[in-house]
Amino acid sequence: MANKQQVFNPYLPSWEYVPDGEPHKFGDRIYVYGSHDRFNSNKFCANDYVCWSAPENDLSDWRYEGVIFRKTQDPDNPKGKHSLFAPDVCQGPDGKYYLYYALDFVGKIGVAVCDEPAGEYKFIGFVHWPDGQILGRRKGDRFQFDPGLYVEGDDVYLYSGFGPKGFPFGLTLAGRISKEGAMVMKLEKDMMTIKSPIKYIAKTIYNSAGTDYEGHEFFEASSMRKIGDKYYFIYSSFIGHELCYAISDKPDGDFKFGGTLVSIGDVGLRGIKGVKDAANFTGNTHGSVVEACGKYYVFFHRQTNRHCYSRQACAEEIKIEPDGHIDQVEVTSCGLNGGPLKGVGKYEARIACTLTCPAGGRFYSVFRGTEGARPYFTQSGVDREGEGDQYIANIRNGAEAGFKYFDLSDTKSVSLIVRGKGKGRFVVSYAPGGEPAAVLPVDLSVSEWTALPAVDLAGGTAKSALYVRYEGDGRYDFDSLVLA
Repeated sequence: MANKQQVFNPYLPSWEYVPDGEPHKFGDRIYVYGSHDRFNSNKFCANDYVCWSAPENDLSDWRYEGVIFRKTQDPDNPKGKHSLFAPDVCQGPDGKYYLYYALDFVGKIGVAVCDEPAGEYKFIGFVHWPDGQILGRRKGDRFQFDPGLYVEGDDVYLYSGFGPKGFPFGLTLAGRISKEGAMVMKLEKDMMTIKSPIKYIAKTIYNSAGTDYEGHEFFEASSMRKIGDKYYFIYSSFIGHELCYAISDKPDGDFKFGGTLVSIGDVGLRGIKGVKDAANFTGNTHGSVVEACGKYYVFFHRQTNRHCYSRQACAEEIKIEPDGHIDQVEVTSCGLNGGPLKGVGKYEARIACTLTCPAGGRFYSVFRGTEGARPYFTQSGVDREGEGDQYIANIRNGAEAGFKYFDLSDTKSVSLIVRGKGKGRFVVSYAPGGEPAAVLPVDLSVSEWTALPAVDLAGGTAKSALYVRYEGDGRYDFDSLVLA
C-alpha cells in the first residue's frame, strides 16, 4: 500500500467519534460503518449513522460519506429518544446493501436498504419469525443486540447476542440475556425473515468454566469474517477492553476459541496483566477485520474524555499465520501507515498510543472518571463537525504519553507545545520511564499554547518509540510533539 500521506491512530479527524467500526470491502474501497458518538455526551451513540471510506490501496485517504441513516427513520423512534447502537452492513444476494441495527436497549433488529454502500438507507422492517412476530418479542426470545451479517452465495447469516452479568442491564432484560452464547440464524431472501433455528456459538460468562473461552467470554459485538477456508467469529469479550476471535470450518457452529486480536490497553502484552497497569486507559471496544490489497487489519476503538461516550476509531495491521492463528497486536500511533512515521514534522499529542500515570490505569465506563491525577484525551468546546483541537489534558507529575513508532534515524531535535502552570521538566525517552534522550525544562503559567525551545535529540533508530514524561509540580495540557 503506497500512502499518499501519513495516517495515524485514531485514523479519522480529531473531531470525529465513530466507535464500533465494521470495515467492509465493496468494490475497490474500504467502508467503515459504526455507531456515532457525540463528544462529551452523557450517553452512547448520540449522533446518527455516518460512513467513512478509503481506497483499498490507500488507507490514509479517508472520505466522509455523510449521514447514511437517522435514528428518527425507525418507525418506533420518531422523536429520536433511542440511540442507534453498533450496526453492520452487508451486500445481499440481490446486489443491494442492507444495514442492520438495534436501537440502544430496545432489543430488536431493524433493517434498511440502499442501492449503494454509502447512500441514504431506507427503513424496510424488523427481523422477524416466519409468522411475522418480531425477533426479540416472542416468548423465549433472547435479547437482540449488536447485529453482525455474513453473506456467502445465497446464504445470509445474522449474528446477535448480549452476555452481561452483574450489570444493571440484567435488571431490565429480565432473563432474556443470551446466556447460552452468541446467536446465529439464517435469513430468507427478503433479508428479514428467519429461516433456520437459532444456534449458539462462543461461550459466555455463564457457561465458560473449564473451556478455552474462560477469561475471554463473549459479551457483545458479534462479527463474522472468512479468511482462507476458515470462519472467524470476532467479538468483544466480557472484560471489555479486548477484541477476541474464535475459529470454525463453518459459519454457524463448532467455534473454537482462538485468542485476542487487540486490547486497547495492550493487556496481555509485555507482562501487562490487567487494567491497573495497562498501557492506556481502557473501556469497551468493538470492531472487526478486513482485507485490503492482501493485508489484514483489525479495526477497533479507544476511549476519550474520561468515559465511554466519546470513542474514536483505530486500526492495526494483523498477521494471519498458516494455521489460521492471529497473534495479539500492540496498539501504535502509526496504525494504518504501513510503517513508522517520519522523524520530521508536527504531530498532535492525541496520536499517543500509551497514556499512563503513577495513579495507575482505570476502565472508563458509563460513569465519568474524576480528573484526579490522571491525564486524558479531550477537546475544548462542544461536539462539532469539520474542526477540532483534541489534546491530552491534566499532565501531572509522572504522567507519560507514548508514541509508536517514528523513523528517527535523521532526527536532530524535539520540541513540545504545551499550556498550563507548573515548574519542572519534560523528559523524552525511548522506553517507558526510560533514561532521558532529551530534557525540556518548563516554568510557565500560560493559558495559550506555547512552544518550548527545541533541544537536541540523539540516539534514535529507523523504528523508535518516543515517550514524553512530565516531572515536576503543577499541571499541563499537551498539544503537539515537534520533530526536526
